[in-house]
Amino acid sequence: VQLQAFGGGLVQTGDSLRLSCAASGDTFKWYSVGWFRQNSGKERDFVAGINWSGANIRYSDSVKGRFTIPRDNAENTVYLQMNELKPEDTAVYYCAAVYGKEFPSTRTTGYVYWGPGTEVTVSS
Repeated sequence: VQLQAFGGGLVQTGDSLRLSCAASGDTFKWYSVGWFRQNSGKERDFVAGINWSGANIRYSDSVKGRFTIPRDNAENTVYLQMNELKPEDTAVYYCAAVYGKEFPSTRTTGYVYWGPGTEVTVSS
């Protein structure tokens, strides 16, 4: 499966932004998807993940209550809805996928397929 993340941009503190992870090449509904973010020189951190059925979702503590991760299998897309954005949310955001999995992994090693990132900058 090929992934493409888009929707990043420059926003202000408190704004909302929705990222999209569009998939092609396979039946996306069977894949669990995670969103990660990374700043220069730092590790890639887990943000949110949703399993293939949508029944199991995980969030990092830093985004819980502000971000959601809906998926639209008909559109082969998983979103990252980001609300109440803060400057510390600034990063390059990546989506990743792995076939199956009942619970979305919080580790980068839990995913096989990665797309290029999309940059989000939150100004104070």
